[in-house]
Amino acid sequence: MDIATVIGIIVGVGLICTSIMLSTSIMTFVDIPSVAVVIGGTFAAVLIGFPLGRVLKVFGVAKNAFFAKAQNPVENIKSLVKLAEIARRDGILSLEQHLTGDVDPFLSAGLRMAIDGQDPTVIEGAMDQEIEALMDRHSAGKALFDTVGKYAPAFGMIGTLIGLVIMLQNMADPSALGPAMAIAMITTFYGAVIANLLAMPIADKLEIRSTDEVKNRILILRGVMSIQAGDNPRVVQQKLLAFLDPKQRAALETASE
Repeated sequence: MDIATVIGIIVGVGLICTSIMLSTSIMTFVDIPSVAVVIGGTFAAVLIGFPLGRVLKVFGVAKNAFFAKAQNPVENIKSLVKLAEIARRDGILSLEQHLTGDVDPFLSAGLRMAIDGQDPTVIEGAMDQEIEALMDRHSAGKALFDTVGKYAPAFGMIGTLIGLVIMLQNMADPSALGPAMAIAMITTFYGAVIANLLAMPIADKLEIRSTDEVKNRILILRGVMSIQAGDNPRVVQQKLLAFLDPKQRAALETASE
């Protein structure tokens, strides 16, 4: 689980609720019509903008911001160097028996094509296409939360306009002005919280997850092509060091000595 995501939401909600309770009752900010306008309107806008099948996957996409386990590029490089050593010593066909268990499916698919004797351009093209498909899927998932972040404040403003209209229609009745003004303000509050505390931060986290996964897949692609070319394991490692930050690179080079 990504503890940072959980802590961020808990801290954000906690600070907002605490600041409200220090000034007034939390129930002052509970308004069912406002919830209906903001949440219902945002959901309707998402349904209009996206196919139903994609909308129904929103929870599966959201869980990647909480539970996705990021790959360690250092461990990927170690695995690729080890496979390069085996291929260099026993031949590339010997890798077949090492592609079972917890081996990354993307790595396994690339090496199996190399073992089968596929042309390097075919291997690289197939793996590139897989990476592009991954980026498209991730982009589609992020777009859902970008859309929520875009429309939630807009429906907050629509709720505000509804409240103002109700208020103006009841100017002769002072007792009606308070509830109408509450609707006008609370809907904007709901829209801003949904967009800025949930939707947009989750979209940003999904983008980071996608960038890291794509980077790791490109690393694996480069490693597979280097193994297929018969490069020395040290050469394979040197080629892949570019994917690490200086601290990771120094640690890996120290461990390899």
